[in-house]
Amino acid sequence: MNSLMKFFALLLLFVFSPLLCSNQNYRFSGRNKLFVFGDSYADTGNTKTTDKGAWAFPYGITYPGKPSGRFSDGHISTDFLAKLLRIKLPVTYSKKDDVDMTRLQYGMSFAYGGTGVFDTMATYPNMTGQINLFEQLLGNVYSPSDLSSSVALVSVAGNDYLYFLSTRPLYEIGSFIEKVVNQIEVNLRRIQTLGIKKIAVPSLQPLGYIPHFANGSPIIKALVNDLVKHHNGLLQKLVAKLNNETNHSAFTIIDYYNTFLTVFNNKGEIPGNKNILLFDTPFIECFKIDLNEVKNSTLCDDPRAAFFWDGLHPTQEGWKSVYTVLRKNITAALTN
Repeated sequence: MNSLMKFFALLLLFVFSPLLCSNQNYRFSGRNKLFVFGDSYADTGNTKTTDKGAWAFPYGITYPGKPSGRFSDGHISTDFLAKLLRIKLPVTYSKKDDVDMTRLQYGMSFAYGGTGVFDTMATYPNMTGQINLFEQLLGNVYSPSDLSSSVALVSVAGNDYLYFLSTRPLYEIGSFIEKVVNQIEVNLRRIQTLGIKKIAVPSLQPLGYIPHFANGSPIIKALVNDLVKHHNGLLQKLVAKLNNETNHSAFTIIDYYNTFLTVFNNKGEIPGNKNILLFDTPFIECFKIDLNEVKNSTLCDDPRAAFFWDGLHPTQEGWKSVYTVLRKNITAALTN
């Protein structure tokens, strides 16, 4: 009889333990908040719903089945990073007043599509402006103890170079890269000073391989590849310097550059990557946008078979493959 009672007790514990521990499911090694700063690679819906683009069909057709402000057919980098850290997806800054206070405990995203380190568009705040929005919430919404268990994703810089290439003479690119990285240093130091303990900074992805450049001028493609290498080299030196100053690894580079190339060159080693037909159409976007005549825009049959969603952004399947490769390094660096 006692054995039977023990069996039922264990059974009940097994059934109800997920419910009893639901508040712990998203905590991992003490990291339970994610704050996001950046651009369209990280924006989960801050831009205005009246804007075209990420709030228009067919964006969001894979998830959540309609446009959600994500610049993809579904989940993007922020979604996958939060999942790896076992943190619930942080609410977007634009929705902070429309949700229950409990939703704020997982952090917040200040990322806006189209923005950069400097002003790349007039509508939304650049990196400095995003950090200003975050700082305004300190002492009111978030306390120092909240930030001690937090992680920041700082995803920015691609738009600065896209904007530069369309507005400035090419001979100025070297000095501009240094200017961008110098400002990133200012931003990273400020985020850490405000209290965030772990800060992840993605390197630039290989821009020469994205459809926007891959199928264009070989000269521009070569220039873009060179600027990416220069930017990433300076970024690595910066992060090493910051970690040396703080005597611990507060700053981490998320290696988008080599990870994207690993996915492009995958021959079946990456779980879940088998759906992507990289060998047939490696740098072709699923959704081809005709800006001159929207009705001529085309959509591929299956976004899961493409790495790129549009001319700049990965599909959900593309991001999934990237974070499958990054999983071990990210969790080791950001959860210790």
